[in-house]
Amino acid sequence: MKVVKFGGSSLADAAHVEKVIHIVQADSQRKVVVTSAPGKRFTGDIKVTDLLIKYANATLNDEANNYADQIFDRYQEIGHGFNVPDDVLTDIYRKLKALPTRSYPNNDYLMAAFKAHGERLNAELFAACLNRLGTKARFVDPSEAGILLSDDPNSASVLEETYDHLQHLSYGDEKLVFPGFFGFTADGNIATFARGGSDITGSILARGLHASLYENFTDVDAIFAANPKVVKNPAPIAKMTFREMRELSYAGFSVFNDEAIIPAIQGQVPINVKNTNNPDLPGTLIVPENSFKPTKSVTGITGSNRFAALYLHRYLLNKEVGFTLKILKILYKYGVSYEHMPSGIDDLTIIFDRNQLDNETIHKMCADIKATVKPDTLEWIDDYAIIMVVGEGMRARVGTIENIIRPLAEHDIAVHMINQGASRISIMLGTRESDADEAVRRIYQHFFSQASSQSVTPSKNAVYSE
Repeated sequence: MKVVKFGGSSLADAAHVEKVIHIVQADSQRKVVVTSAPGKRFTGDIKVTDLLIKYANATLNDEANNYADQIFDRYQEIGHGFNVPDDVLTDIYRKLKALPTRSYPNNDYLMAAFKAHGERLNAELFAACLNRLGTKARFVDPSEAGILLSDDPNSASVLEETYDHLQHLSYGDEKLVFPGFFGFTADGNIATFARGGSDITGSILARGLHASLYENFTDVDAIFAANPKVVKNPAPIAKMTFREMRELSYAGFSVFNDEAIIPAIQGQVPINVKNTNNPDLPGTLIVPENSFKPTKSVTGITGSNRFAALYLHRYLLNKEVGFTLKILKILYKYGVSYEHMPSGIDDLTIIFDRNQLDNETIHKMCADIKATVKPDTLEWIDDYAIIMVVGEGMRARVGTIENIIRPLAEHDIAVHMINQGASRISIMLGTRESDADEAVRRIYQHFFSQASSQSVTPSKNAVYSE
């Protein structure tokens, strides 16, 4: 049995939905379908979820609006394309109009409920479309399936009880259509995931229903070895491991939110990323590490500019007991987490996700650190990026770091930090933001333009599985 998920761009209008239905019908093993809310139909269009957010804000501000009608038009266009019964569309319209009249614990739960209805109503409509085309289908609400989430209305996480509930979900020969993005709290309130919500739902169902494969349909042919906006015509990745995907997602791969695939990883369910518009292409298969045999030293290269760094220098820093603890207490005081903390005998660099910091917090935090630990040098670096070079094949090849650094040195790209994790499948570089794209291009060219530097010749100590 396969779980198959479609993103908003794949379900934007009736023409796109028809493609999706053909994909579902083409494989009898595609038993569980996860739908997103309708996305953009064209440049300048607005997603249904964004319309629902406007609808929620207007409700909170007691503003007259016609958002329910605008949103319904999107569903009606799809429904009319498949001649779904009028009572299905009438029910969708009634539910949209009823959203402002329902009772919610607070404004955050109101926002979550409004947003969730993009997926909820689209799943109901998609099931009706399938039935109209002769494929037996049933809409499954997350409450029926027992998808329980934490009490964080717009940033929820799945509770372990969910997997016990899914064990008891009964179904026959029909396709099950689930809405992505949301579930219910123990009190019966709708809560949504923060990002990549439909991906997370698909991943949860793949694990909970013991799927043989989780197919995630998007608008790209495969996951590429580098960002196509940075590297022209990068190589597609045929197969990669879960942890390679996690490492690359952390620093910029946008196909998946890096947290979205965790339930599938926990269930050891392979993931196949495919293109709705080219469904016969193999896409990219993401698999457990156990049986994976790498053929290349590097699988992918990516970079992210969302970082900033604090650099400290003080002689004999390594001799002072509690030096780092003092800094961590200050970070805790301001509610700031750090991403990495590479250090030397006299130096310490703390790398942050810039998105969690405003200028006032940076100023106060740096002032506290300066007053507390009295460094000889303290420098805040806003122009900071992280490059991730990832590959299971690195573990079997000596000299990978040298091969990464050499093309950067040859083109005068300075490296401010190098870090290799204990897994030995990734190397992290810190560079100036202004150098990041060029660094990715140079590393990519070195590894993917030279076959000899990519092939893996296992050493006698090579380890491919754990």
